[in-house]
Amino acid sequence: MLRYLPFLLVLALWIYAFIDCLNTPEQEVKHLPKVVWVIIVLLFGEVLIGPIAWLAAGRDRKATAGGSTRSEWHRNHRTEFVAPDDNPDFLKSLKDDNKKDEALLKDWEADLRRREEELKRRENGDDPQQP
Repeated sequence: MLRYLPFLLVLALWIYAFIDCLNTPEQEVKHLPKVVWVIIVLLFGEVLIGPIAWLAAGRDRKATAGGSTRSEWHRNHRTEFVAPDDNPDFLKSLKDDNKKDEALLKDWEADLRRREEELKRRENGDDPQQP
């Protein structure tokens, strides 16, 4: 089993580099066009030259300051964590859900009462639907 381990590691690195290359936006690719990097990773993957070259020199891998993400959406939507019991929006949503659930329960109870009365009438022979 151990004799397959180097082959599996090479295959895993090859697949990782290929998928990383495909998912990287064009503006983050360095030195060569993205299509050329994909070809290099595919052609030289078995000898690890392509994947290692991609991981070392193909992508702009700058560490972001403060651990923040580069995503514009995340930069514009930063929020402090608020516990659910301190969050007024969350508490309001719970009240709204409770009101909806209570209304649904009342509807079900009314429907159950109606069906029970209908069943009693049928058992007593007072069913108006029979000719």
